[in-house]
Amino acid sequence: MAGIYSVSQVNSYIKNMFAQDFALSRIAVRGEISNCKYHTSGHIYFTLKDKSGTLSAVMFASQRRGLSFQLQEGQQVVVSGSVDVYERDGKYQLYARSIELDGTGDLYARFQKLRDELEEMGMFAAEYKRPIPKYAQKIGVVTASTGAAIRDIMNITHRRNPYVQLVLYPALVQGAEAAGSIAAGIRVLDARNLDVLIVGRGGGSMEDLWAFNEELVAQAIFNCRTPVISAVGHETDVTIADYVADLRAPTPSAAAELAVFDYRQFEEQRMACQAAICRGMERQLEQRRHRIEQYRLQLRLHDPERQLNEKRKRLADLEEHLQAMMEHRILEARHRLALTGGRLHGLSPLEKISRGYGFLTDAAGKRIEHIRDVRKEDPITIRILDGRIEARVTGVEELE
Repeated sequence: MAGIYSVSQVNSYIKNMFAQDFALSRIAVRGEISNCKYHTSGHIYFTLKDKSGTLSAVMFASQRRGLSFQLQEGQQVVVSGSVDVYERDGKYQLYARSIELDGTGDLYARFQKLRDELEEMGMFAAEYKRPIPKYAQKIGVVTASTGAAIRDIMNITHRRNPYVQLVLYPALVQGAEAAGSIAAGIRVLDARNLDVLIVGRGGGSMEDLWAFNEELVAQAIFNCRTPVISAVGHETDVTIADYVADLRAPTPSAAAELAVFDYRQFEEQRMACQAAICRGMERQLEQRRHRIEQYRLQLRLHDPERQLNEKRKRLADLEEHLQAMMEHRILEARHRLALTGGRLHGLSPLEKISRGYGFLTDAAGKRIEHIRDVRKEDPITIRILDGRIEARVTGVEELE
């Protein structure tokens, strides 16, 4: 029985065989770029292909200084480097030291031709782009039913808003019949009166994503009445569907983020708005209460009954003041009357008469004060204390 070797020994032996082969240590390979990925470390991983085969390749970050262009799907290039075995995985690949352009691959040429034709037709124009609803409730998804894309969309939708309804059309996303299946899914979901559609799949090579570069799919997206988000491949993958769609998402996960509003954030905003409205209403109510209290006080000041009571009190005060003034005036008048009465009493004829004098009047009752007021034989009346005496003048003598 031949010797038994470990996996590591076999891989090491094959690696040494590759290292001893001069042709593989300095080789130039022509092919079409496919499945190109720029890693965060700076390395570039891609596949070279032709009509009958593929070859994995990598260009490390230390070798990229001589690369003067961006690698893209479909580019026809000549890669110089060495073919060696990655001993851990037991796989061989091309380690690129330099890459030069060698024309454009067939798929990429078809892509550019169709893109230019559709752009000239106006299918990429911004005026045809419809806004994505901010609060979508029903979201249609056209993708494979078993792929990672639908799982990512479902997980993100459930996390952001479990109340959103997802409607899946299980379409073929790869192969000869994929374009017709995707276009049919768009038409079927467009008739369901949904809020937005997500059309896409996970990443892959240009051949894997080619269904989304077909005119049939582009026309279905353009004619769709429902806003469409294109979510094909990874961030670096660009398809015709991305140009026609109303919005391009770099990945299916990003499409779900764009289509599904965050219910928790919405609830937080709603509660914050509700709290702000309540605070505003409380301030308004407090202001209204303060204003009503001011009006109440003003009404109390202008209350007719209050004013009537005040006028009654004022009238009572004026009445008391008038009474006091009248009593004061009466007292003064009585005092003056007493004084005048005293003086009149002192001047009264009766007072004089009571002292032994008499009061003389002529026949007309006029008081006689002077000698010239009477003549001889004139009748006169003498009033004394207890009566009167009728007499006649017998003689008149004027004193000197």
